[in-house]
Amino acid sequence: MRRNASHWCPVTPLLPSARVILLTGPSGSGKSSLAARTGLPVLNLDDFYKEGHDPTLPLLAEGGGTDWDSPLSWDAEAAVAAIDALCRTARTNVPVYDISTSSRVGESALDIGRTPLFIAEGIFAADIIDRCRDLGHLADALCLRGRPSTTFRRRLLRDLREARKPVPTLVRRGLRLMRSERAIVARQTALGAFACGGETAMGRIAAAAAGRRESVGA
Repeated sequence: MRRNASHWCPVTPLLPSARVILLTGPSGSGKSSLAARTGLPVLNLDDFYKEGHDPTLPLLAEGGGTDWDSPLSWDAEAAVAAIDALCRTARTNVPVYDISTSSRVGESALDIGRTPLFIAEGIFAADIIDRCRDLGHLADALCLRGRPSTTFRRRLLRDLREARKPVPTLVRRGLRLMRSERAIVARQTALGAFACGGETAMGRIAAAAAGRRESVGA
């Protein structure tokens, strides 16, 4: 018996919705290296910094200049929009940010395919935990922590290698961040991130990838 062709219509398979692991921590704590180790797609949240001419940029209390370590120097709305697009459609466009010139120099396409999980890492990731949770996209939120002296050395070597800013600026910033590192971790934890070392973070990410972690927990 033949099926009436007029009653048949093709069904387009839907992409499974993805969830995000927010990975935060002080600058130089090893977020990018750990994210690369997971093998999961990675959204670099630092590409959502505001440009140097933006009038809403916060200023340092001492000595003037922009406070690039304040969440106000970052476009949280654009970052959340990119995460939402990746979770719903698996695709988004991401600005390419040049830290040395404090400007966006282009745009790149990010496609995470059919993966059910990806990493969004950056020093301000904890500031969007609640919004990602409200959207139903949050798988976990982690804050990498370590010794402030180790973080200082790692951050300074990276910034010098990449020529991010003039050397005196990098040293002053590095010392300021080393003194405030414990307070930075405390703030990110208060926002809902779980503070831990790299191996514990890898274990939680593996659990989320295996579907054993349904929501953020201690």
